[in-house]
Amino acid sequence: MAPPGVPTLEIRHRDGPRARAGVLRLAHGEVRTPAFVPLATKGAVRGLENRDVAALGYEMVLGNTFHLHLQPGEDTVAALGGLHALMRWERPIITDSGGFQVFSMGHGTVSDEVKGRSPHGVERAGSVLGIAEEGVAFRSYLNGDELFMGPEESMAIQRKLGSDIVLAFDECTPFNVTRDYTARSTERTHRWLDRCVAWWGEQAPGSGQRLYGIVQGGVHDDLRRASAQAVAARDCPGIAIGGSLGESKAQMYEVVDWTVDELERLVPERPRHLLGIGDVDDLIRGVELGIDTFDCAMPTRLGRHGVALVPDPERRWRLYLDNARSRRAPEPVLEGCSCPACGPAYSRAYLNHLLRTKDQLGLRLLTLHNLHFTARLMDDLRAAVGEGSLAARVAALRGGDAPRGL
Repeated sequence: MAPPGVPTLEIRHRDGPRARAGVLRLAHGEVRTPAFVPLATKGAVRGLENRDVAALGYEMVLGNTFHLHLQPGEDTVAALGGLHALMRWERPIITDSGGFQVFSMGHGTVSDEVKGRSPHGVERAGSVLGIAEEGVAFRSYLNGDELFMGPEESMAIQRKLGSDIVLAFDECTPFNVTRDYTARSTERTHRWLDRCVAWWGEQAPGSGQRLYGIVQGGVHDDLRRASAQAVAARDCPGIAIGGSLGESKAQMYEVVDWTVDELERLVPERPRHLLGIGDVDDLIRGVELGIDTFDCAMPTRLGRHGVALVPDPERRWRLYLDNARSRRAPEPVLEGCSCPACGPAYSRAYLNHLLRTKDQLGLRLLTLHNLHFTARLMDDLRAAVGEGSLAARVAALRGGDAPRGL
């Protein structure tokens, strides 16, 4: 880990009260910011080869500590040269702490709440066996084995994975818990951060990996600000914003605003990562609020469910291709788009046919399109910050304009 005083982010441009663009320098290369980070959950962006992801312009992906710990296991990954070598991905990788997955099992619907989705179906029972100061005992979803993860275990796993950015172990509380529980959980997250920092300083000095602390605090202004202050006071080269961000987009933006307000006041030079957020409108607003990097499964998940991203704000930037309307539609997903689905001008009818026959090509093409759309959106926003024209570009995008360079 670099000394705390050595910034990993070079801020080259600012526009408006918070928006900024720059370069994040990491062990395996540079990432132009603001940037979106696709999920390579189990060591791959689902349905794509790494050359596809790089060709779309992505400079960093996110691996999932929890899933990689369960399978194939961090010792296997380390024996094969680390996650970069295993994936044959030579660019930067960020790994989460495993906390989100562990606590999602325990809280049942926390994932839906963090993502802003409504819970549906029968509420499944949690698999967390116990939460204590030491860490969390839980059952493996693969075979039911009882496992344990705490700050030191999370750090050790991520050290063996060899990612460029390592996230501290934290508790991801859902929206519906009490303020008192959120406050106690957030304080425990801060104590866990101290243990992560101590482990890293003892076990991995000079590794080149960057440890990010995570701000929690739920939807409470004072708790969020206090958590931002606490994380900023620790020796972390970067800071992530996590946890439940509210039950509406307006509330989510408010929570992010409180947090960034504190970080801008205390540690303006440190990079900021917004965890698990990636809807088009959220990326636009996040850049306005001063977020540097984002990660989310949204573009790839939508593609796997027959949904394409298009410049249509009234329909949440979504085009559904698995319905009757698309069955005989001769036009491409998006006229003028240069992605592998639209560039050859595959018709909506053909994509509908692939989806109806459950052919993997349809899912692959839509995944490529959605990641291409998201990459060009971030290119557009980054360029606008550099030009000092972010307000105009944001207004145009919210009015239905397509990202430049699409």
